[in-house]
Amino acid sequence: MVNIGYHSSKIQGNFISNLYSKIVDKIISIPIKQSRQVNINVYSFSCERDLAVQVASIRSFIRHVGVPDKFTVISDGSYTVKSRKLLRQIHACVDVVNWQDIANQEIPNYIFDYALNHPHRPTMAMWKRLAALMSLNIDQPTIYTDADILFFPGATDLIDLCNSPDNLPWYLPDCKPSLDERILIESNDKLNPVNAGFFILKQQLDWHKPLERVAKFVDSPIFYTDQTVVHLAMHNADAKPLSEDKYIINVDDQFVYPDRYASYQIALRHYVNDVRHKFWLNVGV
Repeated sequence: MVNIGYHSSKIQGNFISNLYSKIVDKIISIPIKQSRQVNINVYSFSCERDLAVQVASIRSFIRHVGVPDKFTVISDGSYTVKSRKLLRQIHACVDVVNWQDIANQEIPNYIFDYALNHPHRPTMAMWKRLAALMSLNIDQPTIYTDADILFFPGATDLIDLCNSPDNLPWYLPDCKPSLDERILIESNDKLNPVNAGFFILKQQLDWHKPLERVAKFVDSPIFYTDQTVVHLAMHNADAKPLSEDKYIINVDDQFVYPDRYASYQIALRHYVNDVRHKFWLNVGV
């Protein structure tokens, strides 16, 4: 039997995505109604293919959280001059940098090798992201967000989290373990899986211990190896989980028409690949 709801949702999502991509330059010219300034730095990692998604994500952050001190898009190197210009036109706080321009040259050479030469392109991109994240100078509350995340009215909660007096990081609990078990050595390493698509830092993480495991046990990384590095670094830093009621990454509504989680109460939803089409059903919420 044909799942009418699922296919209708996919068709609608694809239609809106294609339309948004065609008129993205006009969407960027629409002012975002937001005057609240927030003392937060935001970083996102994306590529030319993700231009429309990245635009929608940035606009939703500014609309629902506020204007950060800076919103930096880290490019995997594929953004064109035109696309960089369009992204910067979203708001004065937005800038675009290449991952290699901010990657610390003291990072182990094998990370650059994975980022530049790994045969699996999505895995290569994830190591470019990790190289950039490891190199950030965290001198004030800093948010990392993947491009396929939309923010909702409940995202004002992020202001309080960033302004809280403690320096512990916050992470997005994953809906299922997506980890490289080759570097999960201790019995409790698999507990409380971290999704690397969103987190809050008050200070830079210690990346050395999880990377020592990569160097020792990994001949070639898989797609989730970098996420496992983030997972271990977060738990080593005693990171706290974000509320799963407000920070959503569930995919259990993949095969139904509506988005079960989109509401004015949630802070964000990470629209991972299984539910990416639902991202477009909520643009402008």
